[in-house]
Amino acid sequence: MADKVQTPVKVHVERPRARRYAFVASVELMDLQSELQFQGRATDLSLYGCGVAASKSLPAGTKLRIKITTKGRTFSAVGKVAYATAEGDIGIVFARVEPSDQMLLEKWIGEVRDR
Repeated sequence: MADKVQTPVKVHVERPRARRYAFVASVELMDLQSELQFQGRATDLSLYGCGVAASKSLPAGTKLRIKITTKGRTFSAVGKVAYATAEGDIGIVFARVEPSDQMLLEKWIGEVRDR
Protein backbone atom coordinates (compact mmCIF):
# COMPACT_ATOMS: atom_id res chain seq x y z
CA MET A 1 0.00 0.00 0.00
CA ALA A 2 1.56 3.27 -1.10
CA ASP A 3 1.71 6.25 1.20
CA LYS A 4 -0.91 8.76 0.22
CA VAL A 5 -0.34 12.46 0.58
CA GLN A 6 -3.42 13.93 2.15
CA THR A 7 -4.72 17.16 0.78
CA PRO A 8 -5.46 19.67 3.52
CA VAL A 9 -9.14 20.25 4.09
CA LYS A 10 -10.22 23.82 3.50
CA VAL A 11 -12.40 25.13 6.29
CA HIS A 12 -14.90 27.76 5.24
CA VAL A 13 -15.43 30.36 7.92
CA GLU A 14 -18.70 32.15 7.31
CA ARG A 15 -18.28 35.88 7.59
CA PRO A 16 -21.12 38.30 8.13
CA ARG A 17 -22.41 39.87 4.91
CA ALA A 18 -22.88 43.23 6.61
CA ARG A 19 -21.31 45.05 9.53
CA ARG A 20 -22.64 43.98 12.92
CA TYR A 21 -23.46 46.59 15.53
CA ALA A 22 -23.67 46.10 19.29
CA PHE A 23 -27.39 46.02 20.09
CA VAL A 24 -29.23 45.04 23.24
CA ALA A 25 -32.91 44.09 23.16
CA SER A 26 -35.31 41.39 24.35
CA VAL A 27 -35.63 38.42 22.01
CA GLU A 28 -38.26 35.72 21.72
CA LEU A 29 -37.35 32.64 19.68
CA MET A 30 -39.63 29.87 18.47
CA ASP A 31 -38.36 26.69 16.82
CA LEU A 32 -40.75 26.30 13.85
CA GLN A 33 -40.59 22.49 13.92
CA SER A 34 -41.03 21.74 17.64
CA GLU A 35 -42.77 25.05 18.49
CA LEU A 36 -40.46 25.32 21.51
CA GLN A 37 -40.33 28.95 22.65
CA PHE A 38 -37.72 30.64 24.78
CA GLN A 39 -36.29 34.05 25.61
CA GLY A 40 -32.94 35.62 24.94
CA ARG A 41 -31.14 38.91 24.59
CA ALA A 42 -29.84 40.39 21.35
CA THR A 43 -26.11 41.10 21.48
CA ASP A 44 -25.54 42.44 17.97
CA LEU A 45 -27.53 43.29 14.87
CA SER A 46 -26.94 43.57 11.11
CA LEU A 47 -29.11 43.88 8.01
CA TYR A 48 -28.96 40.10 7.55
CA GLY A 49 -29.03 38.66 11.06
CA CYS A 50 -28.22 38.99 14.72
CA GLY A 51 -26.45 37.46 17.66
CA VAL A 52 -28.48 36.24 20.63
CA ALA A 53 -27.51 35.16 24.14
CA ALA A 54 -30.20 32.61 24.98
CA SER A 55 -31.27 30.39 27.84
CA LYS A 56 -31.26 27.35 25.51
CA SER A 57 -29.33 26.48 22.41
CA LEU A 58 -30.57 25.26 19.05
CA PRO A 59 -28.56 23.28 16.49
CA ALA A 60 -27.28 25.02 13.35
CA GLY A 61 -29.85 24.94 10.56
CA THR A 62 -32.88 25.15 12.89
CA LYS A 63 -35.61 27.27 11.31
CA LEU A 64 -37.18 29.72 13.71
CA ARG A 65 -39.30 32.79 14.19
CA ILE A 66 -37.50 35.61 15.95
CA LYS A 67 -39.05 38.65 17.60
CA ILE A 68 -36.77 41.44 18.79
CA THR A 69 -38.35 44.07 21.05
CA THR A 70 -36.91 47.36 22.23
CA LYS A 71 -38.38 50.78 23.05
CA GLY A 72 -41.91 49.50 22.46
CA ARG A 73 -41.22 48.34 18.89
CA THR A 74 -41.04 44.73 17.72
CA PHE A 75 -39.17 43.38 14.70
CA SER A 76 -40.27 39.94 13.50
CA ALA A 77 -38.64 37.60 10.97
CA VAL A 78 -38.25 33.99 9.98
CA GLY A 79 -34.65 32.88 10.13
CA LYS A 80 -32.31 30.01 10.78
CA VAL A 81 -29.54 29.27 13.22
CA ALA A 82 -26.17 29.85 11.54
CA TYR A 83 -24.17 28.73 14.58
CA ALA A 84 -24.62 28.02 18.28
CA THR A 85 -22.04 27.74 21.05
CA ALA A 86 -22.11 25.67 24.22
CA GLU A 87 -22.30 28.95 26.17
CA GLY A 88 -25.71 29.78 24.66
CA ASP A 89 -24.62 32.25 21.98
CA ILE A 90 -26.64 31.83 18.80
CA GLY A 91 -26.02 33.43 15.40
CA ILE A 92 -29.22 33.89 13.41
CA VAL A 93 -29.58 34.66 9.71
CA PHE A 94 -32.81 36.37 8.68
CA ALA A 95 -34.47 34.43 5.84
CA ARG A 96 -37.81 36.22 5.43
CA VAL A 97 -38.50 39.77 6.56
CA GLU A 98 -41.69 41.69 5.82
CA PRO A 99 -41.21 45.22 4.36
CA SER A 100 -42.44 46.99 7.52
CA ASP A 101 -40.03 44.93 9.64
CA GLN A 102 -37.19 45.66 7.17
CA MET A 103 -37.86 49.39 7.59
CA LEU A 104 -37.70 49.04 11.39
CA LEU A 105 -34.47 47.03 11.16
CA GLU A 106 -32.88 49.69 8.96
CA LYS A 107 -34.04 52.42 11.39
CA TRP A 108 -32.46 50.60 14.37
CA ILE A 109 -29.20 50.05 12.50
CA GLY A 110 -29.15 53.71 11.48
CA GLU A 111 -29.58 54.72 15.14
CA VAL A 112 -26.74 52.52 16.43
CA ARG A 113 -24.48 53.39 13.49
CA ASP A 114 -24.87 57.13 14.17
CA ARG A 115 -23.93 56.85 17.88
